[in-house]
Amino acid sequence: MAENINIEVSPVSRVEGHGDLVLDVKDRKVEKLIFRIPESPRFFEAMLVGKNWDEPSHITSRICGICSVAHTYASIKATEAAFGIVPNDMILNLRKLIFHHEIVQSNALHVYFLAAPDLFGVGSVIPLVETHPEVVNIALRVKKMANDMVRIIGGRAVHPIRTVAGGFTKLPAEEEMHIMRDMLRGAYPDLEKSLDVLKTLKIPDFERETEYISLSHPEDYANYDGNIKSTDGWEIRPSEYLTKIKEKVVKHSTAKHCWAERDAYMVGALSRFNNNYEKLSNNAKSYADELGLKAPCYNSYMINIAQFVEIIHSVDDSLRIIEELLDEGMDEERRMVEINPGAGRGVGAVEAPRGLLIHDYTYNEAGRIEKANLIIPTNMNYGNIERDMQKLVPGIIDKTEDEIRLACEMMIRAYDPCISCSTHFLKVRLINK
Repeated sequence: MAENINIEVSPVSRVEGHGDLVLDVKDRKVEKLIFRIPESPRFFEAMLVGKNWDEPSHITSRICGICSVAHTYASIKATEAAFGIVPNDMILNLRKLIFHHEIVQSNALHVYFLAAPDLFGVGSVIPLVETHPEVVNIALRVKKMANDMVRIIGGRAVHPIRTVAGGFTKLPAEEEMHIMRDMLRGAYPDLEKSLDVLKTLKIPDFERETEYISLSHPEDYANYDGNIKSTDGWEIRPSEYLTKIKEKVVKHSTAKHCWAERDAYMVGALSRFNNNYEKLSNNAKSYADELGLKAPCYNSYMINIAQFVEIIHSVDDSLRIIEELLDEGMDEERRMVEINPGAGRGVGAVEAPRGLLIHDYTYNEAGRIEKANLIIPTNMNYGNIERDMQKLVPGIIDKTEDEIRLACEMMIRAYDPCISCSTHFLKVRLINK
């Protein structure tokens, strides 16, 4: 082990967007350890100002191709809250159904394609085509199944067009509901094989207890709806988020960092698992137990396992929802509720695959946005990623430089950061204008 280490990985691979790992060790002491974000802010909040109430969900879905459903629904929920709209049970069930499969889409992409290569000791998914073709084929089938579920309900697999404020422009046909049910049932053999493979892989040892924040609901493993809950003992309505969640600008990032009760917190699959374990399906709990994931879990590398457990729950709960919808019937007259736009403020909070997502809109009397605030889950995780690495590195300081670099990269990748979506900065004041 060298006394001095200087590591700069620019950019870290197998994450969405451009983020750099910078580590400087002098005399075996960490002098600098940051996750640097150089991407330009995207100004979606400014784009929304002046937009009519029926436009924001279609605009904000473009923030992210991976989390387009989550942004669509955070936006729709903010608009509906501002106008006092309450969707009926059929609309809510369809929304939860499509939401489940954005979770499956994203979690499968990360677990199989982005995180698994680290656990197999290879640099990308490409070598796995030769060494573990069955794993790659399972990944493709699970991802396709989730894409098809989103397409059938939302009109297309990315950036859904049928789901709007007030309901749906078109409902799935009964035949399509049966097709979705068959696809879900057909996924179980692949998920069982995935379990067998994951049980053979060694997750790195690490432990750092932090504040875990997610939605929580008394009846559901909350993705679409619920209060904002912390493992530090507080729970608030989404409209009260500003009383707890705060943002700050740091010099090395075009994306803000967040904090609540402590100097950082975690959102995402492991936070949802820690807050809502009891609401998982029995099947998902069984998978978690076989993979050694128990609540509360303080190992950030286990985010990947929590994501896989959520895939199981989403498939299980989707089958329950489809049976309920088929039993009650798809009523065309109930696909939309009446909308009366006007002045008001609404907050929409959902669980994107990467964690808590908040849209906050203020509308004027004409039903146009006057102010918008968006808080993206990866923003909320940046500070916690750095705190994890600050705990990690001193414990592995005797390892080689390559081993330290890989451990830090794996920690960053475990969070599945969506960097391009999270660039979110202060107002810019041009002093010469």
